[in-house]
Amino acid sequence: MNTSTEGQELAAWAKMLADSTRATVCLALLDGRAWTATELARLARVSRPTISEHLNLLVDGGLLSEVRQGRHRYVKLAGPETAELLEGLSGLAPQRPEVATSLAAASKRDAFARARTCYDHFAGKLGVALTDAMTERGLLDWADGVALTPAGSQWLDELGVVVEPRRGRPAVRACLDVTERRPHLAGAVGAALCAHALQQGWVTRITGGRALKVTDAVGTLGLPVGVVRELLARA
Repeated sequence: MNTSTEGQELAAWAKMLADSTRATVCLALLDGRAWTATELARLARVSRPTISEHLNLLVDGGLLSEVRQGRHRYVKLAGPETAELLEGLSGLAPQRPEVATSLAAASKRDAFARARTCYDHFAGKLGVALTDAMTERGLLDWADGVALTPAGSQWLDELGVVVEPRRGRPAVRACLDVTERRPHLAGAVGAALCAHALQQGWVTRITGGRALKVTDAVGTLGLPVGVVRELLARA
C-alpha cells in the first residue's frame, strides 16, 4: 500500500470521529459496557433513526462491535486498543475548564477526575498515581517505552493478580490520561490490576458513569499513604 492510499484511509477513518454525536457515543462507551441504541440516543440527544445511522457507520468502520441478544442490539467499543486511542486523543485535545453549576455536578466532575476506568484499566489521579508508584518501586521500566520488570511480575504473583494475555495486546502500555495529562498504565497488566481491585472491593463502581469510589484497602496496590489519604479525603 502506498503512502497516498494510506493517507486516504486514515482520513476516512478519522472522519468517523469528526462528528460530535459519534464522538459522544465513543466516549460514553469508554465505560466498557455494551449500550443499546435507545440509551445512546438519549445520551446524545438525537432521534433513534439518527443514532442508528451513526452506529452503523461506526460498526462498519471498525470502531464499534455489535452484540445481539434475541431481538436486542447492543454496541460496544471494538476493543481495548480502540479505548486507549480514544482516551489518548481526548488527552491531546484542548481542555476547557468545566464549570459546575450545582453541587451534584461538581461532585460528579471531581469523582471522574479522582478515580475512574478507561475501558478496563484505571485512569484519573488513581491511575496515574499507581503508574508512578510502580515506576518508583522498579516494577515498570521506561528506558525503552514501558515494560514490566521481573520485580513487577513477582509483585503481581504475590498480589494474586492473573494477567490474561490477548493476541495483539501488549502486556503494558502507556495511555495518556485525559484529566491528568500524564500516562497511566494500560495493556493486559493494567486491565488485570483493575479487575482484581474491583473483585477484592478495593474500589467500587459509582452508578451512572466511569467513576470509581476507593477504599483504604486500595493502598494494597502499593500507593503512597499520602496519595491514599488524598483519594479518600475527596471520596
